[in-house]
Amino acid sequence: MVDLPDMADATIALVYPDLLGTYGDGGNARILAERLRWRGISTEVVTVTVGAALPRTADVYVLGGGEDRPQSLAASRLREDGGLAGAVDGGAAVLAVCAGLQVLGSRFLTADGVVQGAGIADVETTRGLTVRAVGELVVDPAPALGLPRLSGYENHAGATALGPGVTPFGRVVAGTGNGDGFDGFVVGKVLGTYLHGPVLARNPELADLVLTWAVGPLAPLGHDDVDAEARGLRKERLAAVSAARRRWRRRAS
Repeated sequence: MVDLPDMADATIALVYPDLLGTYGDGGNARILAERLRWRGISTEVVTVTVGAALPRTADVYVLGGGEDRPQSLAASRLREDGGLAGAVDGGAAVLAVCAGLQVLGSRFLTADGVVQGAGIADVETTRGLTVRAVGELVVDPAPALGLPRLSGYENHAGATALGPGVTPFGRVVAGTGNGDGFDGFVVGKVLGTYLHGPVLARNPELADLVLTWAVGPLAPLGHDDVDAEARGLRKERLAAVSAARRRWRRRAS
């Protein structure tokens, strides 16, 4: 078991960015850390490469997107290491995007065949999509999460099915997500989504939700306009998606 030294109030572990770092999702770890620091909470980001043991005492674990073979290796290492499963059992929060989402499940399908996942969530991903999902993804999160409409982009070929007791993260407004009208999953403090972006750069409310799971209630930020740019970008992208859908409907009618 690997523990972290008690040097910061909070620790964020960026998991295998050398394998799961294709789409810039590692930026999610930086965003989480900065939002804690803005509130006066000292925070350390620990980058865990594939050859290193995964600490069990981080507060948040962040996994990103990746290609088939790196994704398979990440799943194998997580199973062998056991640190993430132990951390989740201990109450840590997890944000997993795209390939990271699939890796946390029971199994997923790649071009090389079926791969056993880390088994953190009862989730299974197959190559069930007839067309690869590429483009903007808009999601209305489950009402219980208290989040606004979220914006990001997706790039994947997997269709994800959730087992009993696993709740979808949200309903897809535009895009594909899991392939069944929903996106991602939530089980306990573990959240998976197909939203890239990085998702937390576009959607700071989601960042604060994950942080609340990790460290408890958060104080308001000191200045009102700190998230204005992020919300402006999201508003712009949501408007662009709505306009594109209207054009598609006119051509189809």
